[in-house]
Amino acid sequence: MTGQNGTSPKHPEHAGSPPPPVVPTAPPAADVENQTPGHAQTTGTGFGVAGILRRWKREDLVRRGSLALRGLSLVFSLLAFIIMASNKHGDWKDFDNYEEYRYVLAIAILSTLYTGVQAARHVHQLSTGRELFQRRTSALADFIGDQIMAYLLISSASSAIPLTNRMRESQDNIFTDSSASAISMAFLAFVTLALSALISGYKLSSQSYI
Repeated sequence: MTGQNGTSPKHPEHAGSPPPPVVPTAPPAADVENQTPGHAQTTGTGFGVAGILRRWKREDLVRRGSLALRGLSLVFSLLAFIIMASNKHGDWKDFDNYEEYRYVLAIAILSTLYTGVQAARHVHQLSTGRELFQRRTSALADFIGDQIMAYLLISSASSAIPLTNRMRESQDNIFTDSSASAISMAFLAFVTLALSALISGYKLSSQSYI
């Protein structure tokens, strides 16, 4: 059937056919390179700052603990030196007559000097925040020095204990009591320096060698 102008009516092609399927599209990927600074701080930087703060607190605790142990070792070494040096009561009751007691006195003097220098260095480091030597060099020197001095202290105390026990079996007087007191102070100095050596070993193992 034609229209008035002799043209046939226009109909859309594919009349009655179903519409084309709609393909779902994936959401746009997050632009990692163009993230805002605020987003970057909330995702990664916060953990790093917390780790750094924990490390600083741990290092400060280690430094203060090392200083406290060296201060105690200085006190015990000084007491051992003073008690043994003043242990002179005439005749056989004189520490100069016994090699073991002279050994205790000599090591007590060395320990007093060593721990005094180390304590002064740690106080300077804590007060100024600066180290006199490189951190790795200081940790190695502390570890070796603590080990050697602790060995000398326990060696001197061990050599004097049998002599003191034999004397106290026959008679117990102010000379033997003073000797025992000096030996006890030397042993306590050994304990504190041994603990300090553990801290020095931890500091040495935590250093980066890269």
